[in-house]
Amino acid sequence: MESTKNMKGTQLGELEELILLTVATLYDDAYGVAIMSEIELRANRKITISTVHAVLKRLEEKGFLESRYDGATKARGGRRKHLFTVSTAGQNVLNKSRELRNELWNAIPDLAFNKGS
Repeated sequence: MESTKNMKGTQLGELEELILLTVATLYDDAYGVAIMSEIELRANRKITISTVHAVLKRLEEKGFLESRYDGATKARGGRRKHLFTVSTAGQNVLNKSRELRNELWNAIPDLAFNKGS
């Protein structure tokens, strides 16, 4: 197993993972407000738009997200949406995270959750 020193920058925090998964879920309509709303809906968790933007920036700097701007619309007061998609590196880190979680779930002895039953 790799040491944590060698994995710096490749592991996801819980909120980073949640936002990265949400970007993948929203696919081609993943922008700040939509991500914030989807997390509130699916995870019943309120986060601020500034928190979403900070995590999106960090994930993009790590190479886990790619972004582009779409055209400005009247509905948005002439502002463009900053859209995000999961990069290949982002997909790889999500796959590693899922594999680790599955390994840990599979390693739990049956008796671990049946104490006192």
